[in-house]
Amino acid sequence: MLTIVDYNAGNLRSVKRACDAVGISATITQDPDAVRNAERIIFPGVGAAPSAMETLKKNGLDQALKDAFTAGTPILGICLGTQIILENSEEGNVKTLGLVPGATIRFPASTEYKVPHIGWNGVRPTQSHPLLHGLESGDAFYFVHSYYPNPSNPENIFAVADHGIEFCCAIGHKNLFGTQFHPEKSGRFGLNILSRFAQWNGSL
Repeated sequence: MLTIVDYNAGNLRSVKRACDAVGISATITQDPDAVRNAERIIFPGVGAAPSAMETLKKNGLDQALKDAFTAGTPILGICLGTQIILENSEEGNVKTLGLVPGATIRFPASTEYKVPHIGWNGVRPTQSHPLLHGLESGDAFYFVHSYYPNPSNPENIFAVADHGIEFCCAIGHKNLFGTQFHPEKSGRFGLNILSRFAQWNGSL
Protein backbone atom coordinates (compact mmCIF):
# COMPACT_ATOMS: atom_id res chain seq x y z
CA MET A 1 0.00 0.00 0.00
CA LEU A 2 1.24 3.44 -0.94
CA THR A 3 0.58 6.29 1.51
CA ILE A 4 -0.12 9.90 0.39
CA VAL A 5 0.62 12.46 3.12
CA ASP A 6 -2.23 14.89 3.82
CA TYR A 7 -1.05 18.11 5.48
CA ASN A 8 -3.71 20.45 4.11
CA ALA A 9 -1.49 21.44 1.18
CA GLY A 10 -3.87 20.45 -1.61
CA ASN A 11 -3.41 18.41 -4.77
CA LEU A 12 -4.15 15.13 -3.00
CA ARG A 13 -7.03 13.97 -5.16
CA SER A 14 -5.16 14.47 -8.43
CA VAL A 15 -2.26 12.42 -7.03
CA LYS A 16 -4.67 9.70 -5.92
CA ARG A 17 -6.37 9.68 -9.35
CA ALA A 18 -3.00 9.36 -11.08
CA CYS A 19 -2.12 6.42 -8.84
CA ASP A 20 -5.47 4.82 -9.64
CA ALA A 21 -4.80 5.32 -13.35
CA VAL A 22 -1.67 3.18 -13.22
CA GLY A 23 -3.11 0.58 -10.87
CA ILE A 24 -1.40 1.72 -7.67
CA SER A 25 -3.33 1.13 -4.46
CA ALA A 26 -2.96 4.33 -2.43
CA THR A 27 -4.47 5.81 0.71
CA ILE A 28 -4.51 9.44 1.92
CA THR A 29 -3.73 10.02 5.59
CA GLN A 30 -2.97 12.65 8.24
CA ASP A 31 -2.00 9.98 10.77
CA PRO A 32 1.72 10.22 11.67
CA ASP A 33 1.85 6.55 12.68
CA ALA A 34 0.47 5.53 9.28
CA VAL A 35 3.18 7.62 7.62
CA ARG A 36 5.89 6.27 9.91
CA ASN A 37 4.90 2.66 9.14
CA ALA A 38 4.09 3.09 5.43
CA GLU A 39 5.59 0.81 2.78
CA ARG A 40 6.23 3.82 0.53
CA ILE A 41 5.22 7.48 0.70
CA ILE A 42 4.18 10.23 -1.68
CA PHE A 43 4.69 13.67 -0.16
CA PRO A 44 2.85 16.09 -2.49
CA GLY A 45 1.82 19.69 -2.02
CA VAL A 46 1.02 23.10 -3.38
CA GLY A 47 1.07 26.33 -1.40
CA ALA A 48 3.50 28.08 0.92
CA ALA A 49 6.38 26.62 2.92
CA PRO A 50 5.66 28.43 6.23
CA SER A 51 2.06 27.23 6.54
CA ALA A 52 3.04 23.76 5.34
CA MET A 53 5.72 23.41 8.00
CA GLU A 54 3.34 24.73 10.67
CA THR A 55 0.79 22.05 9.80
CA LEU A 56 3.38 19.27 9.59
CA LYS A 57 4.71 20.14 13.06
CA LYS A 58 1.26 20.57 14.57
CA ASN A 59 0.20 17.10 13.42
CA GLY A 60 3.50 15.33 14.15
CA LEU A 61 4.02 14.59 10.47
CA ASP A 62 7.43 16.27 10.35
CA GLN A 63 8.94 13.71 12.72
CA ALA A 64 7.01 10.87 11.08
CA LEU A 65 8.55 11.74 7.71
CA LYS A 66 12.02 11.95 9.27
CA ASP A 67 11.51 8.55 10.90
CA ALA A 68 10.33 6.99 7.64
CA PHE A 69 13.31 8.43 5.77
CA THR A 70 15.74 7.11 8.40
CA ALA A 71 14.07 3.70 8.18
CA GLY A 72 14.74 3.57 4.43
CA THR A 73 11.12 3.90 3.29
CA PRO A 74 10.94 5.01 -0.38
CA ILE A 75 9.63 8.60 -0.47
CA LEU A 76 8.55 10.66 -3.49
CA GLY A 77 8.25 14.42 -3.01
CA ILE A 78 6.22 16.55 -5.42
CA CYS A 79 6.43 20.35 -5.83
CA LEU A 80 6.06 21.86 -2.34
CA GLY A 81 6.77 18.41 -0.91
CA THR A 82 10.13 18.51 -2.69
CA GLN A 83 10.92 22.06 -1.61
CA ILE A 84 10.46 21.37 2.09
CA ILE A 85 12.60 18.22 2.25
CA LEU A 86 15.60 20.57 2.08
CA GLU A 87 16.98 22.43 5.11
CA ASN A 88 15.33 25.80 4.65
CA SER A 89 13.26 27.88 2.24
CA GLU A 90 13.54 31.48 1.15
CA GLU A 91 9.75 31.53 1.19
CA GLY A 92 9.22 33.05 4.62
CA ASN A 93 12.82 32.19 5.59
CA VAL A 94 11.49 29.06 7.24
CA LYS A 95 13.45 26.06 8.51
CA THR A 96 12.24 22.94 6.69
CA LEU A 97 12.63 19.17 7.15
CA GLY A 98 16.35 18.91 6.44
CA LEU A 99 16.28 15.48 4.78
CA VAL A 100 18.53 16.74 1.98
CA PRO A 101 21.26 19.37 2.49
CA GLY A 102 20.43 22.61 0.68
CA ALA A 103 17.81 25.31 0.37
CA THR A 104 14.76 26.22 -1.67
CA ILE A 105 15.25 29.53 -3.46
CA ARG A 106 13.10 31.91 -5.48
CA PHE A 107 13.49 32.63 -9.17
CA PRO A 108 15.34 35.94 -9.63
CA ALA A 109 13.17 38.94 -10.50
CA SER A 110 13.20 39.50 -14.27
CA THR A 111 11.28 41.23 -17.02
CA GLU A 112 12.27 38.44 -19.43
CA TYR A 113 10.25 35.61 -17.87
CA LYS A 114 7.22 35.31 -15.64
CA VAL A 115 7.17 34.20 -12.03
CA PRO A 116 5.46 31.99 -11.06
CA HIS A 117 6.58 29.56 -13.72
CA ILE A 118 3.40 27.87 -14.97
CA GLY A 119 3.04 25.38 -17.80
CA TRP A 120 4.79 22.63 -19.70
CA ASN A 121 8.57 22.59 -19.80
CA GLY A 122 11.15 20.18 -21.15
CA VAL A 123 13.52 18.64 -18.63
CA ARG A 124 17.04 17.23 -18.98
CA PRO A 125 18.24 14.29 -16.89
CA THR A 126 21.74 14.96 -15.54
CA GLN A 127 22.39 11.46 -14.21
CA SER A 128 20.57 8.15 -14.16
CA HIS A 129 18.00 7.20 -11.55
CA PRO A 130 15.55 4.27 -11.46
CA LEU A 131 12.57 6.65 -11.49
CA LEU A 132 13.86 8.46 -14.58
CA HIS A 133 14.61 5.36 -16.61
CA GLY A 134 13.80 5.96 -20.28
CA LEU A 135 13.40 9.72 -19.86
CA GLU A 136 15.00 11.68 -22.68
CA SER A 137 16.18 15.27 -22.75
CA GLY A 138 13.28 17.51 -23.75
CA ASP A 139 10.49 15.30 -22.44
CA ALA A 140 7.95 17.76 -21.03
CA PHE A 141 6.37 17.98 -17.58
CA TYR A 142 3.92 20.38 -15.97
CA PHE A 143 5.17 23.04 -13.51
CA VAL A 144 3.50 25.54 -11.17
CA HIS A 145 6.04 27.26 -8.89
CA SER A 146 7.93 30.38 -7.89
CA TYR A 147 10.65 28.55 -5.92
CA TYR A 148 12.89 25.61 -6.75
CA PRO A 149 15.17 23.21 -4.86
CA ASN A 150 18.88 23.99 -4.71
CA PRO A 151 20.76 21.06 -3.11
CA SER A 152 24.17 21.79 -1.59
CA ASN A 153 25.67 18.73 -3.28
CA PRO A 154 25.43 18.63 -7.10
CA GLU A 155 25.31 14.83 -6.83
CA ASN A 156 21.77 15.22 -5.50
CA ILE A 157 20.61 16.87 -8.76
CA PHE A 158 19.06 14.38 -11.21
CA ALA A 159 17.32 16.68 -13.71
CA VAL A 160 17.26 20.34 -14.69
CA ALA A 161 14.99 22.62 -16.70
CA ASP A 162 15.15 26.17 -18.06
CA HIS A 163 12.98 29.15 -17.17
CA GLY A 164 15.13 32.18 -17.74
CA ILE A 165 17.81 30.33 -15.80
CA GLU A 166 18.70 26.68 -15.55
CA PHE A 167 17.19 25.27 -12.35
CA CYS A 168 17.10 21.94 -10.58
CA CYS A 169 13.79 20.14 -11.07
CA ALA A 170 14.53 16.67 -9.66
CA ILE A 171 16.57 15.73 -6.62
CA GLY A 172 17.54 12.44 -5.07
CA HIS A 173 19.18 11.33 -1.84
CA LYS A 174 19.27 7.72 -0.66
CA ASN A 175 15.65 6.45 -0.49
CA LEU A 176 14.17 9.85 -1.32
CA PHE A 177 13.38 11.35 -4.72
CA GLY A 178 11.67 14.68 -5.37
CA THR A 179 10.36 16.50 -8.43
CA GLN A 180 9.59 20.19 -8.77
CA PHE A 181 7.21 19.33 -11.61
CA HIS A 182 3.91 17.52 -11.10
CA PRO A 183 4.07 13.90 -12.34
CA GLU A 184 0.35 13.52 -11.67
CA LYS A 185 -0.40 16.30 -14.18
CA SER A 186 2.24 15.39 -16.77
CA GLY A 187 0.62 12.72 -18.92
CA ARG A 188 2.43 9.51 -19.75
CA PHE A 189 5.89 10.72 -18.67
CA GLY A 190 4.59 11.58 -15.22
CA LEU A 191 2.58 8.38 -14.92
CA ASN A 192 5.71 6.43 -15.83
CA ILE A 193 7.51 7.99 -12.86
CA LEU A 194 4.65 7.03 -10.53
CA SER A 195 4.65 3.47 -11.89
CA ARG A 196 8.39 3.14 -11.31
CA PHE A 197 8.06 4.57 -7.83
CA ALA A 198 5.55 1.87 -6.94
CA GLN A 199 8.27 -0.71 -7.73
CA TRP A 200 11.30 1.19 -6.40
CA ASN A 201 13.02 -0.29 -3.34
CA GLY A 202 14.72 2.98 -2.43
CA SER A 203 18.20 2.14 -3.76
CA LEU A 204 20.05 3.71 -6.69
